[in-house]
Amino acid sequence: MATTSLLPNSLSPFLTNTTSFPSTHFPKFSFLNPLDHPHCPKRPNLHTTHAKKKNPWLDPFDDGEDPDMEYGSLFVDGKQDEDDRPPENPDNPYGFLKFPMGYSVEIASLALKVRGDVRRCCCVVSGGVYENLLFFPVVQLLKDRYPGVLVDIVASARGKQAYELNKNVRWADVYDPDEHFPEPAEYTDMVGLLKGRYYDMVLSTKLAGIGHAAFLFMTTARDRVSYIYPNVNAAGAGLFLSETFTPDSTNLSEGGYNMYHQMVDWLARPSKTVPRQPVPPLKVSISKKLKQVVESKYKNAGVNKGKYIVIHGLESDSKASMQSKGDTDSLLPIQVWAAIAGGLREFRPIFVIPHEKERENVEEVVGDDASIVFITTPGQLAALINDSAGVITTNTAAIQLANARDKPCIALFGSEEKGKLFVPNTEQKNCVIVSSKTRKLKDIDIEAVKNAIPIFNMSLALV
Repeated sequence: MATTSLLPNSLSPFLTNTTSFPSTHFPKFSFLNPLDHPHCPKRPNLHTTHAKKKNPWLDPFDDGEDPDMEYGSLFVDGKQDEDDRPPENPDNPYGFLKFPMGYSVEIASLALKVRGDVRRCCCVVSGGVYENLLFFPVVQLLKDRYPGVLVDIVASARGKQAYELNKNVRWADVYDPDEHFPEPAEYTDMVGLLKGRYYDMVLSTKLAGIGHAAFLFMTTARDRVSYIYPNVNAAGAGLFLSETFTPDSTNLSEGGYNMYHQMVDWLARPSKTVPRQPVPPLKVSISKKLKQVVESKYKNAGVNKGKYIVIHGLESDSKASMQSKGDTDSLLPIQVWAAIAGGLREFRPIFVIPHEKERENVEEVVGDDASIVFITTPGQLAALINDSAGVITTNTAAIQLANARDKPCIALFGSEEKGKLFVPNTEQKNCVIVSSKTRKLKDIDIEAVKNAIPIFNMSLALV
């Protein structure tokens, strides 16, 4: 009895006659025999260079830049230049794209990548008004080092208010980087917002652990630069960062005026034919609208332009006191301020209150005819100081604003060390520091403050 095959007729020849396919029909896969390609380049010897690694966590086989590398004319040295925009064609029926200044996908040159140029930079600034004011020189340094760069800021709600005094900042977004447990919706929304802006560099002043480092990594920026914890909390953060700075303590604000000196030193570093960039001083710009609003306020308080002294640093539980996180002992009760203001003769003191509930206390101690102005934003405080004859203040943002506007200032500190830390080079800034002998601000010598008041008369004579 003949046997019948259970396989289909179309498959039976293929399975039964395997010799019908000549061996020449099978392709010869080149990757099976690497010896057939003698021209394949060999892996370069990575031990020829001994340059210091930028970050050993990123690539364990990266031995730094090749000292023998020579750049051609395409990768010219020097600071970055503005890219030429493509010509616009209004007659095009499909329209034309308007790219932002200094950025275009089609014409972005390879030299941007090679030289490390920065077209868009995002700065995540930790802290309140005081810390963000001290970040102004860093922003100016970025504008000087990378001409044409667009600088954006991510800060807390209080910190964002400072950037109405800075014309170098394009956008300022509210997101508190110091929040340990942010809302998931806010967290993911901010990650998506920063990722969609295509930053070349992200700078962060928050001490980063692995969580904040991952947040910066998800922005997909080319350079991710941040401070990290000086202890075990920094474990794993270097995996996600391009450059890290380790401060001396967990409170970065304790560094005073130069609290960002490590980041400034890295940003101002020389590169090839570009020399070390000088660090600019703190400067603020005040708009006409701010000046008009504040002028109406101090005129309603009964004082005229240039005829009053700003008193700032009144003791209060308000968040608008504009203290530094590095000096918590920086407020005085109204009784001390009333005694200090009694030494003013040619000028009228104007008391700045951070909350309306303090008005009654000031009127009770000083008198009903006291000049009181309610101000909570650094912009209005800067405009008030700009029209004044000088400032008497504790260690609040008013010190830095007075120095930025070249106004004479009497600064009250709990200790002489704090004074030198937050106001360096006082002789160049027309500022007198009065410190407490007991290292407590409430024990400040009132007579020493009154003896420094003639500094305002000297500035008036110079005018």
